[in-house]
Amino acid sequence: MSPRSARLARLSRSVTFSACHRLHSKSLSDEENLKLFGKCNNPNGHGHNYKVTVTVRGEIDPVSGMVMNLTDLKEYMQEAIMEPLDHKNLDKDVPYFSEVVSTTENVAVFIWDNLQKLLPQGILYKVEVHETDQNIVIYKGEQTIVK
Repeated sequence: MSPRSARLARLSRSVTFSACHRLHSKSLSDEENLKLFGKCNNPNGHGHNYKVTVTVRGEIDPVSGMVMNLTDLKEYMQEAIMEPLDHKNLDKDVPYFSEVVSTTENVAVFIWDNLQKLLPQGILYKVEVHETDQNIVIYKGEQTIVK
């Protein structure tokens, strides 16, 4: 039997969580916030049922046949996403958002950073956050160059 070359695959898993937030920047006046964020700047906030899909990428292990064990990925997602975010007021219950506007873009970055601390290095490929059926953010860990 000839040796087989390594095969790469992507593995994705999704979770859904509910949370509320208010889009509001401390750097802007109340009038500027209302103009920028509209009804999403409601002082009492508003809620979403977020759907998050996490994709990991790696070689298919020749023994297990897996990129990673789905049970492990499920546990990492529970710790990185569900525990800190589900049924929370993002702005009041999650310290990260006390200084960062709780946009879906920043929710995706928060999730990415949390998962990076838990997953094997280099395996995280993509975090996809559906705020609604129409509004989706995809984050792959990219950063801009500081000028």
